[in-house]
Amino acid sequence: MKTLTRWTSNRLFSYVHGNYLVYNTCWEDPRIDREVMRLNPESRVVLITSAGCNALDYVLDSPNEVHTVDLNFRQNALLELKIAGIRRLPFEAFFSLFGDGGHPSFPELYRNHLRQDLSESARRYWDTRQHYLERPTPESSFYHRGTTGVFGRVMVKYLQMAGVHRDALELFSAGSLDEQRRIYQSSIREKLWRPAVKRALRTDVMLSLLGVPAEQKAHLERNSSGTVADFMEDCIESVFTRLSTHDNYFWRLYLFGRYSADCCPEYLRRPNFERLKAGLTERIHIHTDNLTDFLRKSRESFSHFVLLDHMDWLSHARPDLLQSEWQAIVDRARPNARILWRSAGFQVDFVDPILVQRSQRTRHVGDLLEYHTDLAKDCHRRDRVHTYGSFYIADLAA
Repeated sequence: MKTLTRWTSNRLFSYVHGNYLVYNTCWEDPRIDREVMRLNPESRVVLITSAGCNALDYVLDSPNEVHTVDLNFRQNALLELKIAGIRRLPFEAFFSLFGDGGHPSFPELYRNHLRQDLSESARRYWDTRQHYLERPTPESSFYHRGTTGVFGRVMVKYLQMAGVHRDALELFSAGSLDEQRRIYQSSIREKLWRPAVKRALRTDVMLSLLGVPAEQKAHLERNSSGTVADFMEDCIESVFTRLSTHDNYFWRLYLFGRYSADCCPEYLRRPNFERLKAGLTERIHIHTDNLTDFLRKSRESFSHFVLLDHMDWLSHARPDLLQSEWQAIVDRARPNARILWRSAGFQVDFVDPILVQRSQRTRHVGDLLEYHTDLAKDCHRRDRVHTYGSFYIADLAA
């Protein structure tokens, strides 16, 4: 029965990721990443595309190249549309699209200014989805699209039904952490974390909308004393009682459905937009592929790898693919390349035992990595998203 359940869960997850735009915004804190990567004009970065926000953030540090890789062409189509908007639109129109979540004249903007800059696959995708960014009413938002957008809408509807939506919005105008704690603990916590919500957050359907496969759920629960719902309750309490909401644009987006001018990703700030328009986007290269095949095809070496959390799934569902991926990383990494990854679990135990070939010898990956454990723990504590169990920073030995 457990095998059948896992098979069904993985089929559901594969269906969602194979047929839909999943991420309408990145759910990893790029401020942390840029702090620890220390990019320079010689840097060549590889990352998983997701919604493309973080690629636009990283390139503000003027690395030589940023390569984004994703198997889901819809995610790459979203990044292509953002880059086309930066190149072709004035700031006000661009912010309307990706700050407010849409523009009433998007079909016209798309037809006259954006479509020409897109690849054929991105054109096919956006040709039939212009309504995603049209915003026919002020309440409409692109950030209600995609499977994570569906989750966001469900979350807001529940908060409204529970009578705490207005209190949740007040968290973002609180003047201090003490005020945030008071609002959350006195007005939100008990009404939010009802048993029905915790049951819903354990379902495969809800987790698939969030991009969490069954294997990642199992990994988290193996490494903690509670359920996924317990973990999420702890995460959200940390976000709203220990971290300032002043610049937490991640959570603001799902509660408001849009960013604000002073609480948004860096690429949506006018000075950074102008720098991107001046040529920085030319350093971003988009690839629809899996990470292993991309690295095998490349003739270049890379200084930084940002792996997000996808190894949680590969470690149990396809350990053979995880081994191949690390072999490709070792083969294409520069000396002392820096590698970042996140995990739902509180402790990752599947990376170090992987066997790879290096200098005609078989080595464990753990013997090749120099971990920066204290730095990673400090960064994880300050992470504004705060929905991962752990964060890793490691250098690949020369």
